[in-house]
Amino acid sequence: MESGVKRTQRDYTLAFKRAVVEQVEKGELSYKQAQQRYGIQGRSTVLVWLRKHGRQNWGPMASYGRMSEPTRSSASSQGQTPEQRIKELEVQLKEAREKSQFFEAVIDVLQKDYGVRVKKACGQVLTQRSVEGLSVSRACHYMGISRQAHYQWQQRRAHDEVKYERALELVKAKRLHQPRLGTRKLHHLLGPTLAAEGRGLGRDALFDLLRWNRLLVPTKRAYHKTTDSHHHFRRHPNLLKAGPDQVSAEASEQVWVADITYLPTRERSAYLSLITDAYSRKIVGYHVHDRLHTTEVSQALKMALKGRQGNGLLIHHSDRGVQYCANEYQAIHQKHGVICSMTDGYDCYQNALAERVNGILKQEFLLQQPDDLDQARRMVSQSIAIYNQERPHFSLQLKTPDEVHRASLKASN
Repeated sequence: MESGVKRTQRDYTLAFKRAVVEQVEKGELSYKQAQQRYGIQGRSTVLVWLRKHGRQNWGPMASYGRMSEPTRSSASSQGQTPEQRIKELEVQLKEAREKSQFFEAVIDVLQKDYGVRVKKACGQVLTQRSVEGLSVSRACHYMGISRQAHYQWQQRRAHDEVKYERALELVKAKRLHQPRLGTRKLHHLLGPTLAAEGRGLGRDALFDLLRWNRLLVPTKRAYHKTTDSHHHFRRHPNLLKAGPDQVSAEASEQVWVADITYLPTRERSAYLSLITDAYSRKIVGYHVHDRLHTTEVSQALKMALKGRQGNGLLIHHSDRGVQYCANEYQAIHQKHGVICSMTDGYDCYQNALAERVNGILKQEFLLQQPDDLDQARRMVSQSIAIYNQERPHFSLQLKTPDEVHRASLKASN
């Protein structure tokens, strides 16, 4: 880079900053060497990058292990008398002792009151060769630790790097199918594999690893109105509302919840109708359509009824949307002996399970906008298959909906 041109942080790309940080943290260069090699302006520019983008602790304590450069004698010192030179050296020695005592006191406070690990900081300084000519023995002596402790830390660090690389490899492979799968579920799915390989990783350690690599899943929120409750059709009572007569699902195919969610395409607006089993959380019926007509919405219910395996009492719960109250939809209930239940107000929490399933599909699977209705249907079909068969639920003790659904039906038969 040209040294005569004044540069700011915006002049360096993020890719360049992260590449420099990676070289420094691997020990290939010290932060000063990186600054000189790439012509980076500013005394602390690279340190700022390390603190912002680095995986290691690059806070203010990161520089305490570094020794200051020896003071260069000025040109006028050559004309000093021996007595004057001795006096000057005595002053420098006094300042060095005072500085050493100050740093020792600060390190002691950080160890006792803040739990700072001195071994780790010492190892980083030695690995990065921040102090030219400093031997391992002297550095360990200065920090009050043994050489054995330093080399043990190096071995643990090398083992951890292999473990972290393997964990990231498994996380990325799992997220090919479930790109927004949360860290707790990843730990449940990948923990046995890592443990079997002798690379066990705790939940909090996995959180830290994904945070360092910018792989935590951010939350998304969006709202599109799909319910029209202003109509003349009959509204049914809420059978799932808390109270003495509340009905609860104790097995699969006892309570189904239904909802409609907005699913835009590049070509036009589209909608997704869902029927979900309240006990197993399995999506038993779905349909993608471009019109909010009762005929389209009822296709999801017809699909669910076609795949139904039991003949027991079944409750269909939904909001008070005109599609669910329409005569055509209610006729399907009467034909199959389904009991209708509806929310008794505009509170979305009265149909919370259906809303939750909508959110999971849109926030974890349907991340890319489809081009048209046909592509939307393919994406929805693939996403629901993964949701039912592969995605664990905390409410199901980290089992999949399909697994719980099959086990419940088998037990009831």
